[in-house]
Amino acid sequence: MTALDKLKQGNEEWVAEIKKSDPEFFDRLAEGQAPEVLWIGCSDSRVPVNQVTGAMPGSIFVQRNIANMVVNTDTNLLSVVFYAVKALKVKHIVICGHYGCGGVKAAMGNDSIGMIDSWLVNIKNVYQKHAKELEAISDENKRFDTFVELNVKEQVQNMAKIAFIQEEWAAGNTPSIHGWVFSLKEGKVVDLNYSIDSKDQLEEIYRYN
Repeated sequence: MTALDKLKQGNEEWVAEIKKSDPEFFDRLAEGQAPEVLWIGCSDSRVPVNQVTGAMPGSIFVQRNIANMVVNTDTNLLSVVFYAVKALKVKHIVICGHYGCGGVKAAMGNDSIGMIDSWLVNIKNVYQKHAKELEAISDENKRFDTFVELNVKEQVQNMAKIAFIQEEWAAGNTPSIHGWVFSLKEGKVVDLNYSIDSKDQLEEIYRYN
């Protein structure tokens, strides 16, 4: 059985299991979506959003890229976020990184790995901003974990810097933005207790009138 055959078989088994417990589930799913959460995560195959959160289809709107970055010139990401907050009216945006992230690890070094180097510059900028704090950590694994966490926090800020996000806040709407990290070793989500729900939490230069 090929890898694709396994996927198709897995799908058939999943459908059968869902229909057994909830025969009308797919009829409801086809009617539309109303997720309350937008998830910005890493493309890493070890962090499948619905599985690690126990969420059913239709409950989380998802955007994934290498190292869960919020790059303010990324039109793909901006389009996803715009639709999520303007059309779907999500209440929460979760930026979720993960310990052991290959993109973050690569950004800590100086090896060139091709086209991805251009993307890694965005992560390297985070390292440069926090270089004093990171380089004061002698344990390399601890420094790596701390960098993962700091990167998530920076992406929370980047999300808050988007003009149409601030436009929603000015209108009295959500969403609030939260920073989480997933632990591959434990299978658990770690809440960094780092959230933004107002432009007042940003430096003044980033606040739009």
